[in-house]
Amino acid sequence: MKERTILIVEDDKALIEVLKYNLGKEGYNIVTAFDGSQAIEVARKSRPNVILLDVMLPEMDGFEVCRILRKETMVPIMMLTAKDGEIDKIVGLEIGADDYLTKPFSMRELVARVRVMLRRAEMAETKSPEPDIPLRVGELEIDTARRRASIGGSLLKLTTKEFNLLLFLAENRGIVFSRDKLLEKVWGYDYPGGTRSVDVHIRWLREKIEANPAKPQYLLTVRGVGYKLEG
Repeated sequence: MKERTILIVEDDKALIEVLKYNLGKEGYNIVTAFDGSQAIEVARKSRPNVILLDVMLPEMDGFEVCRILRKETMVPIMMLTAKDGEIDKIVGLEIGADDYLTKPFSMRELVARVRVMLRRAEMAETKSPEPDIPLRVGELEIDTARRRASIGGSLLKLTTKEFNLLLFLAENRGIVFSRDKLLEKVWGYDYPGGTRSVDVHIRWLREKIEANPAKPQYLLTVRGVGYKLEG
C-alpha cells in the first residue's frame, strides 16, 4: 500500500512528538510545521494525505491556514484546538475543515479519525468509473465519476464533505435521514456532539444550491426527524 503522509501543524513541540510517535506506529510518514506560514509551505511541498491543524498558531492562525489551503487542495483537514466553544467549531467547519477535535483528546480517537479520513479519501481516488450518466434532481446535476455537481448548468464549488453529503442524499432521494444516521453514513464514525456538524454542512449546501436558502426547494428539513433531498 502506498505510504500516506500526515502533516502535523502545531506549535507545542511536546505534543508534536507524541503525535509523531502514535501516528508513526501506524506506518504513516510524518511531516511537521510549527507556525501558519510554514504550514502552507510544507503542505505545498509535501502534498500530505491528511492535515492535523492546530487553531492557535504563531504568525497566522489555523483558520486562516485552512482558508488558504482549501482554495488550493481538497486534502482532508482536522482542526485541533484547546477551544471548546461551538462558535469555534462552526467557524472551522465553514471554512472547509473536515473534522474538529478538542484538546485534550484521546490518541486512540485521533488515530481512528485519521484512518477514516484516509479511507474515504482513498475510496474517492480509486472509485471505479461509472457510466457518464449524471444523477439529476431537478436542476441539480451530480457527476459521480468526476465528483462534481452543478445547478442550472453552473458548476458548484463544493468541499469533499459537502459533495459526499449531497451525493448520499441524492442517491437516496426522498428518504429522510436523522443527523446521527448522516454522521454514520457520510462522516463514517460516531462523532459525539457532531450533529451540529451536519446542520452546518446542510446550511452551507443550501447556500450553494438553493435560490433562497431560507425557503429551500431541494434540501428539506423534516422537523423532529432530519433531512432529505427532493426536487
